[in-house]
Amino acid sequence: MRLLFVGDVHGKPGRRILRERLPRLRSRFGAQLVVANGENAAGGAGINAGVIEEILAAGVDVVTGGNHTWQQRDAYELLDAEPRLLRPLNFPPGTPGRGATTATARNGTRVGVVNAQGRVFMPAAVEDPFRGVRAEVERLREETRVIIVDIHAEATSEKVALGWYLDGLVSAVIGTHTHVQTADERVLPNGTAFICDVGMTGPRDGVLGMDRERIIERFLTSLPIRFEVASGPAQLNAVAVDIDEDTGRARSIERIRETDDDAD
Repeated sequence: MRLLFVGDVHGKPGRRILRERLPRLRSRFGAQLVVANGENAAGGAGINAGVIEEILAAGVDVVTGGNHTWQQRDAYELLDAEPRLLRPLNFPPGTPGRGATTATARNGTRVGVVNAQGRVFMPAAVEDPFRGVRAEVERLREETRVIIVDIHAEATSEKVALGWYLDGLVSAVIGTHTHVQTADERVLPNGTAFICDVGMTGPRDGVLGMDRERIIERFLTSLPIRFEVASGPAQLNAVAVDIDEDTGRARSIERIRETDDDAD
């Protein structure tokens, strides 16, 4: 089976290019399941009910989160109510929502999706993602061999280490959060596809999706500045992963980057 994982959907520009490009990409790569990180989808920080509906309507099957998941007022209720929306599983017990789910791909394959947050250079005090993900993966492997892990983390070392830690246990470990697509995609020796960061789906000419002039002012003055989502052309970053649904081993992983300047 083939999976598409779309990098951090950022604000209205990210939602717009996702809506415009995803149907064609799904057809081009023969994707039977689409996962997208949506923690910045509502105004560049967080997610809300209207935005999750828009993302799902665009063709996404599961939406993962991260450290900004909580920044919209209705996020708490939404996380409990919408089973297709995840937040990092290594938040403390009692946190609203869920950190893993299973979804049925178009070819009938059950796919486990796990969301975790790193601890290195990250603002929230979360529990160990290594042991937490490993325990959840072992539970999911009783149901399916096809398991995708979104590791939402800052440090490349933490993401790479988790990839090696899970090699052979999951189909893919895909990094999110830094909004810059990395060029280290590969299938690890025991069959786990890996990339440090899938990149961002949102404004191309901002700074990580935000208005560049405001970010530059922040660096020049060190004063608190209200950030706004950048305008201008958008980009879509994703990866396509080909997986043997019987074994759960990845056959290949391919980076995808499209912008408004590219022909449809």
